[in-house]
Order: sequence, then C-alpha cells, then structure tokens
Amino acid sequence: MRTAAPGTELIHDPTTYDVGPPLDVLDRLRESDGVVWVAEPPAPGFAGGPGYWLILRHADVEGVLKAPATFSSHLGATQVRDPATPEALAYVRRMMLNMDPPEHTRLRRPLQKSFTARAVARLERQIEGHVESILDRTLTGDGGTVDFAKEISADLPLLTLADVLGVPPEDRLLLFDWANRVIGFQDPDYATSATFQPTTGTGMARAAMALRPAPDAEGRMPDPRTREGMPDLYHYAHLLGRQKREDPGSDVMSILMAHGSDDTISVEEFENMFWLFAVAGNETLRNGLPGGMYALLSHPQQQRLLRSDPSLLDRAVEEMLRWWTPVMVFRRTAAEPAVVGGQPIAAGDKVVVSFLSANRDPRVFTHPATFDITRDAREHLVFGYGPHFCLGAHLARVQMRTLFRQLLERTSWLEPAGSPTWLRSSFQRGVKSLPIRWTSS
Repeated sequence: MRTAAPGTELIHDPTTYDVGPPLDVLDRLRESDGVVWVAEPPAPGFAGGPGYWLILRHADVEGVLKAPATFSSHLGATQVRDPATPEALAYVRRMMLNMDPPEHTRLRRPLQKSFTARAVARLERQIEGHVESILDRTLTGDGGTVDFAKEISADLPLLTLADVLGVPPEDRLLLFDWANRVIGFQDPDYATSATFQPTTGTGMARAAMALRPAPDAEGRMPDPRTREGMPDLYHYAHLLGRQKREDPGSDVMSILMAHGSDDTISVEEFENMFWLFAVAGNETLRNGLPGGMYALLSHPQQQRLLRSDPSLLDRAVEEMLRWWTPVMVFRRTAAEPAVVGGQPIAAGDKVVVSFLSANRDPRVFTHPATFDITRDAREHLVFGYGPHFCLGAHLARVQMRTLFRQLLERTSWLEPAGSPTWLRSSFQRGVKSLPIRWTSS
C-alpha cells in the first residue's frame, strides 16, 4: 500500500485554498522528493479516489506533458477526480482536452488558424475597445474604490470570448455562470452560480436556461463535467452550432461547423468544444488578471518600477502569470510503466502535474518566490506544454497587456482597499473579490 507524503493532505483538500495554496508544502516536497504520492479521501459531496502521483519539478512536468503516448489525456480524462461512471468518462473523452494524438491533432488543426498572432491582431482593436469601455464604467472621477476581480477582470475575457466564439454579447454572462459551476464546483459560492438573467439574453439563451439544473436538497448541483450536469450549456451549444452552420461567420464556431472539410467534427465533439472554450477560455485569464493585480498591490516597488518604465510590461505580464499560476494542476494517466524523477509509476496510475510548483522551481527561476518584473519568465508553464499547449495563449497575453497598460495610464497609484477572497478550489487559483483603491493620473 502506498503511503502519502506528509503535507499532501493540505494540497488535495480544497478548503486549504480558502486562505491560499500551501506554497511552503509544495516547495518542501519539490526539493525533498520531486514526485510524491497523494491520497484521495472522500469529502462532502465527493467520493474518494485511488490516489495519484504529484509531479513537482519543472523538467519532470515538461517530460510528462510532451509524452502523450506514455502519459495519456484520454485514458482517464484530465481532471484529478475520476468521472463518476464509465458513461461519464466516455462522454468527456470526446472533448479535445481529453484526447491524445492523432484524434487530438484532428480537432486542433482547424482551430489553429484562429489563434495565430496574425488572427489575434485582428481582435486587438476590439480588445482595446472593451478595455476602454470597462475602465470608463469603473474608474470615474479622480479616484475611488472598485472590486477589480468582480467589476473589471471578470468582464474582459467574457467580451473577448464572445467575439471569438460568435456568442451574442448579451449572452456572455451565461459563460460566466457556466465557468463558475465547472471551475468552482468545490466552492459553495460558485457551484450554483446564477448571475445571468434570461430576460436580458437572446432566444437561444432563454431556451438554454429552461434546462438549467436546480440544486438538490443538500444544495449541490450535478457533476458539471457530465452532459447531464450542464444541459443548459449543451443545448445552447447545439443551437449556436446550428446557427453558425446556416449563417457562418469568421469566428471559431463557424470554422468548426464548416462544410466540406476532412476536419469536420461531430455534433458531440462540437458541443464539447464549446464547453471547453466557454470554461477554459474564460477562467485562466479571469483569474490571471486579478492574480497579476494582487502581485502589483503586494509589491509596491514593482508597481513603481513598471510605472517608471512601461517597456517592462511584456516581462511583467509573463512574471504575473508565473508568480500567480491560475491553473495549478492537470492530470494524465500512465498508459504504460514509466519512471519520473526516479520514481517508478505503474500503468494505470494517475499522474498529476503541478504547474504551481513547477513555476516556482529554483532550477529554472532564480529566487522563485520573489515577484520580479525584470525577470525573463517565459519558461513558465501557465499555458501548458507539448501537444496540448493552450491555443489561446497569445490572445490571453494581448488582453493582459492591454488592460494593465490602460489601467496604469489612467491611474497614478493602485493599492489594496480591503482583503481579497480566494476561490475554494484545488485546481484553479481563483480570486472571487479583490477590492482596490485607485488615484487618477
């Protein structure tokens, strides 16, 4: 029987993250072991699991992610918790995130042209406009307070995602609620998210909302990783896909539904692709933005340096991403016996890579706990590595640079205006509230 390393119970327990991730535990285990066994005891509302190997060092994380034939996304899917039933596993395996080459390559190919630097450049004017509109609305007068997480960083990725996917802007808060329900399933404040009001949306949105599941007697929603747990999202995806097929545009959904291509996808694959974009396309940036802001607030000397030398913005964005690391872990399953960091791993074992630990590895980043905007942090793994490297990485960077550039131009100083509130999640390093005080420039 495998024995869990001391401290790993804190890493696995979502309630730990109410006060922030256990960085000291990750640092200790990365330096002492590099690969550790983590137990999966039952928790309220969640069954226990067999346990998993946690990979903590940067080089080992890269090694796992670049070897899909050995460490599969398909076998057990990519969330740490096992799907509840064989049927649930079979369905999520149709999602690109949970595929290995060559099937993963088949779905990724028609999307790549939508996320190149040239394609994103066409969106930059829209992103500039979205940021201007958000800051015009939230930064009024000579100064004041605003909740950066709720009122600024939550809306930008939704507006941009609506542009990319061809979702009507008035329906964008559906994306907000769906992402909350999936990413925040461990957090009682987010698991039943219902911000969107049907009267403000399109007919597609109202039809989808009619299928929204209700919490059970204990206040719990069905598993959002299943079709049954997100019927409103899947119905909206079906209606949107039909609309894009009948009246295509230049957005990603139109590309996916294009006729006459060897890359044409099935209805189930399309619906799962929409799930992926609606959630993953939102959450990394939505939490990366307030994570970057928190870094500036808690390191005022770095804020002064960035204000005095705006040419550091590109490096600052990479360091914000590294230092914060919005997606903390991802799962693979060993397809064959393997060895990682000297640790033998059996076929069928769950293997979970820690991006948060890898991005603090002193073998790659000098003084990794220090937030330093002069650092070249481009080796961070925030957007993954290997064949599953995030398609939207360039788009996310553009949004971060645009928001922080405009924000710093409009203000002379930013400081905390209250205590932040963190997301209860062992997966996403999320920010639910980040009050800031700003002074106009």
